[in-house]
Amino acid sequence: QVQLVESGGGLVQPGGSVRLSCLVSGFTLDVYSVGWFRQAPGKEREAVSVMSSSDGSTYYKDSVKGRFTISRDNAKNTIYLQMNSLKPEDTAVYYCAADIELSSLLSYPSLIVHWGQGTQVTVSS
Repeated sequence: QVQLVESGGGLVQPGGSVRLSCLVSGFTLDVYSVGWFRQAPGKEREAVSVMSSSDGSTYYKDSVKGRFTISRDNAKNTIYLQMNSLKPEDTAVYYCAADIELSSLLSYPSLIVHWGQGTQVTVSS
């Protein structure tokens, strides 16, 4: 059974840090490109960061560049998102995703095969 299970969300103060984890089971992660998406209330889901399986190249949404870092540990079948200098506008439900096709993660999220259930991150004082 394929599962992506996020953890690490919660309430954090502005300027604080959080590391999200996404444990994958049911398939081997190393040939998949991976990504993190988020959805704030009343807004559409958006890509936050994506990492290619082939060369490890990364993409970041402009507003998180320099603050967020995506990484993966294929041996542990786990994806991470380190989030630093958090702002209230980062408040959202964060989802991990995996797909064989990098283009799905970058441009066609409706085609992404594997999604986690989401974890809430709330940035507030």
